[in-house]
Amino acid sequence: MSAADLARLQFAATTGIHWLFVILTMGLVPLVAFMHTRAAYTKDPAKRAVRERMTRFWGQLYVINYAVGIVTGLVMEFQFGLSWSGLSKFAGNVFGAPLALETLIAFFAESTFLGMWIFGWGQLRRGVHVTLIWLVALTAYASGYFILVANGFLQHPVGYEVRGNAAYLTDFGALLTNANALVALEHIVLAALTTGGVFMLGVSAWHFARGTEETELFRSSLRLGTWVAMLASFFVVVVGQLQLPVIKRTQPMKYAVLKDSGVAEAQRRLVEQHGPGNYVPHESWVHIGMDSMQIIGNTISTITFIAVFLLLKDRLVRWLGRRRWLAWTMVAMIPLTFIASVGGWVVREVGRQPWLVYGQLKVEDAVSHVSRTSLIASCTVFVAIFVALAVTNWTLITRFAVRGPDSAQIGATEPLPEELPEGPVGGIDDKQPAPAF
Repeated sequence: MSAADLARLQFAATTGIHWLFVILTMGLVPLVAFMHTRAAYTKDPAKRAVRERMTRFWGQLYVINYAVGIVTGLVMEFQFGLSWSGLSKFAGNVFGAPLALETLIAFFAESTFLGMWIFGWGQLRRGVHVTLIWLVALTAYASGYFILVANGFLQHPVGYEVRGNAAYLTDFGALLTNANALVALEHIVLAALTTGGVFMLGVSAWHFARGTEETELFRSSLRLGTWVAMLASFFVVVVGQLQLPVIKRTQPMKYAVLKDSGVAEAQRRLVEQHGPGNYVPHESWVHIGMDSMQIIGNTISTITFIAVFLLLKDRLVRWLGRRRWLAWTMVAMIPLTFIASVGGWVVREVGRQPWLVYGQLKVEDAVSHVSRTSLIASCTVFVAIFVALAVTNWTLITRFAVRGPDSAQIGATEPLPEELPEGPVGGIDDKQPAPAF
């Protein structure tokens, strides 16, 4: 493999694994926020207790995924300087702005709000505590937006001018409203909600098949997950199709490959615009990514649509306890959502090759002047670390999900008393003089 191929393999592997953490985080956090809001403002003590346990259980799984995933995010920034110095030199003045904003939001604002939410159980007022988890959700999606703004510039560069072989930002508003980023954001938000809903549906189904005693908790979780997955999976297919006109206008070769027509004409036009070269991406990869995304998306949409009707009169809950194949079907959908989302990124990234910045900078011109040996070493180490983190993450998630709500550690601390009790405190009578040490 060439140095460019190694650099591409390293970035594709690490980005793909990191994305598995991100999409579950974005999918779970609004559901946890919704559950916490319901729990906080439920007046019935029995229902409130169940909904609080529900919030803590799913919140625990969300926090595990977030904590391990943020470690993988730390490495992503360094690869631009390590393997892609040509990109930094050409587009760093433009590409770096949204990337810096994403880093500030994800590693400072989002993590700070999340820490306050985790340790705020029993210590903060109800409204403040609920607001914190919604701020976590807001910053999570803001982080995703700025990443797509950065990626949108690579897909369709706008709001810049080239001076001295380097791009300079001239219109920040154009960068933020890039159609290639905004339509993709809608698609990814719905894909994340589908992932979160299916995850909640699958885990709940497994507990019913197992014969759980937490019937009310997992019934509510099952209903929420099913409705969210059904609605999101339907609209994610619709919004996915809305991207095609944008692709046709901004990346005619990718559109031609997706439609299996006009590839030769697109190649001819690109040669006229940019000079001799092969501008056809790896067609089989693009088709595999698109087919996997469409087949899985339509399958999940169909299954969850049927499941919504089975929720009536509690038939789905009863069937899950009697028909294990149905429960395992729900569980099997969990990994399928991740496969579909990775397929989407394959279409987005592979489809624009050989460009790194479309129409401006080719992949071969952006690779750092690093030895092949160094890239082999870094690729091996990074991929091994990311795989180990992914295995660790899903081992922990599976373990806590199987144990159920009793395993939740979030909110385990007792609330602080409003005033100190009278009499001995900490074994020392406050009416006696303190001992000398």
